[in-house]
Amino acid sequence: MSAPRTTQAQDAVRTELGTLTTESPNPRHPDLAALTTGELAAAMNAEDALVPAAIARHTADIAAIIDRIAANMASGGRLIYVGAGTPGRMGILDASECPPTFGTDPSLVVGVIAGGSRAVGQAVENAEDSEEEAQKDMAALALTDKDSVIGIAASGRTPYVIAAVAAAKKSGAYTVGFSCNANSALGAAADTALEIEVGPEILTGSTRLKSGTCQKLVLNMVSTITMVRLGKTYKNFMVDLRATNAKLRARSERTLMRATGCDASTAAAALEAAGGHVKAAILAVMTGLPASRAEDLLEQNRGFLPAAITAATL
Repeated sequence: MSAPRTTQAQDAVRTELGTLTTESPNPRHPDLAALTTGELAAAMNAEDALVPAAIARHTADIAAIIDRIAANMASGGRLIYVGAGTPGRMGILDASECPPTFGTDPSLVVGVIAGGSRAVGQAVENAEDSEEEAQKDMAALALTDKDSVIGIAASGRTPYVIAAVAAAKKSGAYTVGFSCNANSALGAAADTALEIEVGPEILTGSTRLKSGTCQKLVLNMVSTITMVRLGKTYKNFMVDLRATNAKLRARSERTLMRATGCDASTAAAALEAAGGHVKAAILAVMTGLPASRAEDLLEQNRGFLPAAITAATL
């Protein structure tokens, strides 16, 4: 029986994949099954340890990206992550953590994945190849020049992500092409290319491993530092969260006690008066203002607690 013939398009993709570091075999570990379980665990840990060093070579680039995103968001823009498969799930994970961590509206940081919500828990066949769906997904967001869109693809060649970034850029949004291969088509399509090479995966082509770890670490930086720049933190505390369960109430009380030096009963009373809003409770305890006045003063100072403290003492 003759083998099925490949199409010209398949040949082109196969050739393209052959040029990518993320698709190359890892020469350090040529036969995984020949290793003991302990050796495999140590080998994977050693490969993972290469990721922070790779990111460290790009921290200046990441900082510049964050400054641009923070400026856009301060003007009323949103942060949009776009990806297919693992990168899409990484974006959704990071976006979904922003409301409970920083008290943001869910529409402020958004994760978009090829194939829609069904693709979060399972693979959706051919979703990553659909340029048309990418354009529709971006159109549905009604992007403006205040928005920032980060397209994420380990390979840097995913059609859905490239098309999404191109559509976002055309709408005037600031765009970033984040990949783990140099000179990527995704980077070329965006305003800014962020290309962090972490090397071949221990399991050839399984970019949920080092590449996925790289994506997680970088998105942690992007969202957290952006929120610091937007005044969503105080010192090194989460202060824009609202206590909605027992754990968060206890954490909020501990944060208030640490930030102000007050006792537990004072912290609990201040949080109750402030409707569980840690930042307002801190301002009220530090200045003696009623909670309602603390909320007003924070709003007048764009949510920046140090500025509100200064204003309260004038």
